[in-house]
Amino acid sequence: MPRWRNWQTCLPAGRRVDSKSMYYVYAIKSLNKKYIYVGLTNDINRRFYQHNNGLEKTTKPYKPFKLIHIEELKTRNEARKREKYLKSGCGKEYLKEIK
Repeated sequence: MPRWRNWQTCLPAGRRVDSKSMYYVYAIKSLNKKYIYVGLTNDINRRFYQHNNGLEKTTKPYKPFKLIHIEELKTRNEARKREKYLKSGCGKEYLKEIK
C-alpha cells in the first residue's frame, strides 16, 4: 500500500506525529455543481472551514463542499508533487471516480 494511503502503518509503535509538521493534499467536491478542487495545507480543518464558508475567492461560487480525498505527507515538497499529480489529467480522472 502506498505511503500516502495509510501513513500510520509506517510509524513505530507508540510514536506520535505532530500534525503541524505534516502537510495535507486534499480534494473537495462541490455538492451543488460539477467542480473538484485540489489543494495543499498544513491545517486541513482550517482550509475546509475556509472553503465551506466562502472565504476563498476561487471556491466561493461552488460551496458547499464535501471532502472526498486526503493524503498526509511529511514534507511540503512531497505534498506539492502529489498536488500537481492530482491536478493533472490522470489525477482528475482518479478523483472523478470517487463518490
